[in-house]
Parts: sequence; C-alpha cells; structure tokens
Amino acid sequence: MLGFLVRLLPFWVREPLIILVGTVFGVRILYMALVDGEGWVPAVIGAVFLLGAALRVRVVVHALRARRRPAPEADEVTEPAPSAPVAPAPVAPAVRRPAEKKPNAFAQAFFAIGLFAVIGGALWIEGKLPEDGTAATGASRPAACRLDEDEKLPGAYRSTPEAVTGADLCRALNRPELPELLGTPTERSVYASGTENTAPLTDRKVAQPEARVEFETYTVELSATYNQLTVAQYAKLTRYGDGRDARNLTVLGRPALLTSDHMMKIQFDLGSGEGASGPVEQGPLARTLAVAFDGKDRGGSYDLTVWSESGLLPEDSALVDIAEAVLPGITRGTRDQD
Repeated sequence: MLGFLVRLLPFWVREPLIILVGTVFGVRILYMALVDGEGWVPAVIGAVFLLGAALRVRVVVHALRARRRPAPEADEVTEPAPSAPVAPAPVAPAVRRPAEKKPNAFAQAFFAIGLFAVIGGALWIEGKLPEDGTAATGASRPAACRLDEDEKLPGAYRSTPEAVTGADLCRALNRPELPELLGTPTERSVYASGTENTAPLTDRKVAQPEARVEFETYTVELSATYNQLTVAQYAKLTRYGDGRDARNLTVLGRPALLTSDHMMKIQFDLGSGEGASGPVEQGPLARTLAVAFDGKDRGGSYDLTVWSESGLLPEDSALVDIAEAVLPGITRGTRDQD
C-alpha cells in the first residue's frame, strides 16, 4: 500500500524522497551496527538501504542529463544568387529529439519488493541466531548502570573525602567478564545500579555506597563501609555466632574473611490483592567476602556478596577471583560531593 502511494507522487518528488529516507535509515542502521555493536545483520540492512539510495541517485542523474541535453540545431541554408537558377534543395528529414527516459514503474515495484524481502530475511536469520552471539562467543554485554545523578550525596561522604560512590562501585563491578567469573559465561546482566547509602545504626554518619548487578542465576553486590571495624575484629565477632562457614584468607595482600548469612525477605501488599504484607522472613543464603581497604587492616572494608533465589552459591574461589578482578579497578569519579 505504501509503495503504491509513493508511486503516485511525481518523479521529481518521489525520487528525492526515496533517496533521503534510504540515506537516513542506512546511515543510522550502520551506525548502530558499527558503533553500538549490534552485529552484522543491521550492517547488511544498512548497506542495502544505502545501495538502494545510490541506485535512485543514478536514476535521477540520468533523468537530469536527458532534460539538459540540447536539441540538434538545423543547418543554415544559404540563399542562391538571384541570377543563377537553382534546383530546389532536398528537404532534410526532421531530427527527432530523444524522448526523456522515464523510470520503469515495474522495476521500482520489483526493487521495493526485493528490498523488503532482504530485510525480512535478515530479520528472520537474526531470530535464529543466539542473542547478540553470546552463546557462540561466550561474551556478555553488561546492562548499563542505573544512577540517580540528581540525588545529593549524604553528609557522611563529605566528611569522608576518600569515600567512593555507588557509581564508582557499579562501574568497577559491572564488567563483561563477570558472568564467566561466576561460572555462567552465557548469561548477561539484566540489571545494574549504584546507590550512595549510609551504614545502618550509625545515624547516617558512616558512608556505605553499594552497587548491584543481577543475572538470571546470581545477584552480586559490592559495598564499601568506611567505619573503624577491622576485618580481624569482624572475624572475632563471627566466633560468637554461627561461624562454622567463616574462613580467613588473604586477597590482594590484604586480610579477608568469607562468611555466610541469610538474606532478608520482605513482602508488601500494594493493594493489588495478590499478596499480603507480613513480617520479615529469612531469604536465600548468601556468601560474603570482606576485604580490608589496605594490607594493614586499619578499619573499613569492601564487601562482595553473592546469592541466588534458588539457594545455589558459586565456589569460594569465584568470589576471590571477582574481588581480584574488581577491587583494583575501583576509582573515584568526578561527581561533586558538595
């Protein structure tokens, strides 16, 4: 239907319109393929659009040349002298000006049908391929970190100049190789965020930024607590509780402690009638690796926590590998803390 309406337009309106639309779409789709990394299928579609626009440019150029080609001038006839009788000159046949070559409507229709067939075939092939080639290459493209840029930092961050922000932690944690370190290389992150929180029970006086990256199997959280509690003191506190799963070790030359604890599960009824509010319940088991800020363990730590709704946990070595890959990449950004 659209192709029929386009063919009703005059030639000098229709062709420039097709060239403009084809060029804009072709350049945009190629940009998505080459710069945004959308894959080879959008690149083929963009190239088809640009090729179609180039063919229409050629048609327009031929039409312009045909319109501007001057008609051949008739030879001037010299009048004979009045004294000499002359035989009548033969009449030269009229030279016909070549008719302007008009674009073939059938060719345009077949071109449009072929173009849509190529696009449809490319989309069909893309649907049959693994999404973004993750299954073929084992690579994962992380989700973008969600940040609240307009939120003002709490006062605890102004009193702790060395404190990083949730954006800094999310930037370091949200790495392409994170699924492989977790043992799920074919997954891709579905959510990532960073927040500027404060430690509980501190009257908002201790900075505790957090970052979270979620996958289908695991959820990973990274936080930094700027208090005076050392990892060694934290290890002693675990002995008073159920510290059977606690392990002391060294990560990046710093004291570290592996512990296990259950997450909290809270259910709210928002008026939909599908659920009921209730007390805090015990959630899935989580494994946490606390790593001191420095080798001297002078207080404060990075806490890396992993859990899943199914209760599955990765090996402890996976948490150590993640910490060794992520912690050296934590750098303070340029966000204003005033």
